[in-house]
Amino acid sequence: MPAYLCKCGSRVSVGRIPCEHQWNFISDVDYDRYSGKFDAEELFKEMKEFFKCPECSRLAFFWQGWDAEPVFYTEESK
Repeated sequence: MPAYLCKCGSRVSVGRIPCEHQWNFISDVDYDRYSGKFDAEELFKEMKEFFKCPECSRLAFFWQGWDAEPVFYTEESK
């Protein structure tokens, strides 16, 4: 099953559909191209995805697709 290794050392499984760790998103500019029409498959193709580690809540963004390493983000301390 596909997975990635989080910076905290946790192996995050991402193969289950739907995936409880995955969020899909699209830029506002790209979304506006779908105004007045809705094709879920086309919209999904435009989306990027990120995953939230269940252990540390770090976000992993795959900006360049699955062939590149993810970029990790953590919450700033308050």
